[in-house]
Amino acid sequence: MGISATERLRRFYERFKGDDQVLIVINADPDAIASAMAVKRLLWRKVAHVAIAHVNVIKRPDNLTMIRTLSITLSYEKDLDKSRFNRFVLVDSQPNHHEAFGRFNFDVIIDHHPDTMPVSAFIDIRSKYGATATILTEYLQAAKIRPSEKLATALFYAIKTDTSDFEQQALIEDVRAFQFLFRHANMHLVRRIELADLRLDFLKYFQIALERKCIRRGRLYVHLGPVQNPDVCVLIADFFMRVHSINWSVVSGVYDKKLVVIIRNDGLKKNAGKMVKSSFGSIGSAGGHKSMARAEIPLESLSAIVDLEDHKCQHQWLIKRIEQSMSKKRKGKNGNHHVTG
Repeated sequence: MGISATERLRRFYERFKGDDQVLIVINADPDAIASAMAVKRLLWRKVAHVAIAHVNVIKRPDNLTMIRTLSITLSYEKDLDKSRFNRFVLVDSQPNHHEAFGRFNFDVIIDHHPDTMPVSAFIDIRSKYGATATILTEYLQAAKIRPSEKLATALFYAIKTDTSDFEQQALIEDVRAFQFLFRHANMHLVRRIELADLRLDFLKYFQIALERKCIRRGRLYVHLGPVQNPDVCVLIADFFMRVHSINWSVVSGVYDKKLVVIIRNDGLKKNAGKMVKSSFGSIGSAGGHKSMARAEIPLESLSAIVDLEDHKCQHQWLIKRIEQSMSKKRKGKNGNHHVTG
């Protein structure tokens, strides 16, 4: 029989004393930020002080809008004097997920990613959950804490984001937490954060995409060339999936000496994850889900295959690679005849 939420909460609180100085460490994204806010609320009046530190540089417009709109206080880990703290908490990550985490001995780890390493800490890792925010919502409920509007909004948005509006892995526990938070969250603030995914300097890439797009049988291809942030490839790939008659969107760009390829589709009898692995898995990292996938290929792996100075050549190579992969898949399906008796 599983451990109850009340028992998990009791074990969590056992790790802290009234004079503790607690630092919550995160790789900032909506789920990590919201989960850290929840831990801070759980420890309110239980310890002497709680702070939240992020190890990454926060650039995404929606994350920045979330922090500003909800008045969340965060510090950059490198700017903090870590000797001030005697207790360390990690949420929505595990120690080997980021090199900066190695500078801490964590007393508490709460996460929803697959368990990767045993450590001598309080660990609550539930890999089947859609979001760490769901786990922390259960803690708040067990503590009989009604979340403030800002905390509920953050947790609600985190679950919404990490489950991709429940299109990706989620459990009934995620749905229950979502319903509970809906009663306390501010939907106007959620919408404001969701819509803030564009930066002014991203707009030029939309112009490039419109000029360079290539459409073949409902599949849209765009190669942007060098980009200042790979997030723009994601935004443009999602944007083109809103166009009638487009059922595949493939957007690529060059960033940090890598070719980044973002793939989206309508999810109908398609598998972007398998397709991207078959197309690029042999020369770079590639993977994803049925309707969304990503590949990152080091430019040094491409230098002998394609002219790195010719963006049109790169675009044609990408199209040919993906079209060949799709053609093989179709032939494989048509050629598979099984006799049963």
